[in-house]
Amino acid sequence: MKFAGFPRGTQYTPVPSPLLGPLLKEINDLAELKCTLRIMWLIHQKKGQPRFVTSTELLSDRVLQGGLQGLSLSPQEAILQGLHRAVERGTLLCLPLHQDHQVTDIYLLNMEADRLAALKIKSGKVEVTQTVGIQDGVKDSPGSRPNIFSLYEENVGMLTPMLVEKLKDAEQSYPEPWIEEAFRIAIERNRRNWRYIEAILQRWTTEGKDNGESGRHPKKTDREKYRKEYLRRRGLLPNQ
Repeated sequence: MKFAGFPRGTQYTPVPSPLLGPLLKEINDLAELKCTLRIMWLIHQKKGQPRFVTSTELLSDRVLQGGLQGLSLSPQEAILQGLHRAVERGTLLCLPLHQDHQVTDIYLLNMEADRLAALKIKSGKVEVTQTVGIQDGVKDSPGSRPNIFSLYEENVGMLTPMLVEKLKDAEQSYPEPWIEEAFRIAIERNRRNWRYIEAILQRWTTEGKDNGESGRHPKKTDREKYRKEYLRRRGLLPNQ
């Protein structure tokens, strides 16, 4: 589909000149380039100081997910790889943000003001809070549902490439309400780890689910129904 051109009144996002010069020549990874450009746009939508973007925002960003389809890596893995390479190159700064006993990575541009802000954050002189992500210029509505990556980072801990693949598989295998409820149960029982959450989902799949609890003595027909649905989601049975 051909781009129709920039409309009248199009807003501009400041981009450091080196990114369009020597850095553009050096960057040969598509994910790194797209992550860097997207972060610049997101940061310029923020208000207050310091301005940063969290890894949760980036992993659930629809523009990045759509722009990194069709690679050898999943979009989430490509995002993590692109961020890692941008930090290694020095275009981005990455800091762990500790909040409510959880750790989330935050990303800042490697500009002088942001370098000073990073030093103050590390020393505890500046207290930062996570800001709301923006998608395509529109804030997410209060009732929008978090995806599995947001649920994990907000309630369990930091993501790793291996976990990203497991979470992606779970997102495709289980209904979204099940995933959210499994996280809630794990939190209530103080069992904040993916192995426990996954066990809940697997039990519901094989035994059936009733009001958030597993069926200890489900009817045989229900158990077979859930078993077939589980196998179908994993591509082991043909769709009806």
